[in-house]
Amino acid sequence: MSDVLEFAGVGVRRGTTDLLKDVDWSVEEGERWVVLGPNGAGKTTLLQLAAARMHPTTGVAGVLGEVLGTVDVFELRPRIGVSSAAVADRIPEEERVSDVVVTAAYGVLGRWREEYDESDEQRAAELLEALGVAHLAQRRFGTLSEGERKRVQIARALMTDPELMLLDEPAAGLDLRGREDLVGRLSALAQDIEAPALVLVTHHVEEIPPGFTDILLLRDGEVVAAGPLEVTLTAENLSQAFGIPLVVDQHGDRWSARAAEPTGEPARTAADPAR
Repeated sequence: MSDVLEFAGVGVRRGTTDLLKDVDWSVEEGERWVVLGPNGAGKTTLLQLAAARMHPTTGVAGVLGEVLGTVDVFELRPRIGVSSAAVADRIPEEERVSDVVVTAAYGVLGRWREEYDESDEQRAAELLEALGVAHLAQRRFGTLSEGERKRVQIARALMTDPELMLLDEPAAGLDLRGREDLVGRLSALAQDIEAPALVLVTHHVEEIPPGFTDILLLRDGEVVAAGPLEVTLTAENLSQAFGIPLVVDQHGDRWSARAAEPTGEPARTAADPAR
């Protein structure tokens, strides 16, 4: 079994609807994956499985060497860092930023009567510094901008030194400046050899940080393509995932996508030698 994630024939059904169908996917230690697809593709469902917040209806889902359904998920979840809108919605608006991060050491949201070691407080401060929000430590979470909230959430998710880090649409709702700042910080995290395995969910190829190594493309709960980013993120695969003809361009270590010109000519990637 993979060190991090090993999904074999995984399906999730709710009523008569298949949210995921026959998904095979493996994530190894040190890999940095992007999960990309349109709304309703099954990306969030996949992440909930990876976070041990959901069990598959069919197939086998291995997470950090354990099989969901045969392991106590309350022991497994502290080994996984999660940054998502669902987590953010549960953070008390009046909570101090420093406490938002340090409380992850106990796996709670909202500081109460817990006692934290000096080492916990120091780690929280270092993470806030690394994410560029140390100056906000004494601010209330509810007063932060969307970009500041996203960076605080990532610091919190890293607090327990997780073995797996899951980022659910971290750039959603950010303006261009906020997105580019976050992409840069996630790129630095991806290139840190001591960082955990990373899985980032997004709708947009422009949000893929440099340093990410692999991509999983989903559509209607099924895998369209999976593999190394450089060879898997093609116009053909992306067009199939989103259901429209697309052109994929690479600009250095960043990517972009746009609708193909209505000429009838096949879309090419930036790596196409015909360009």
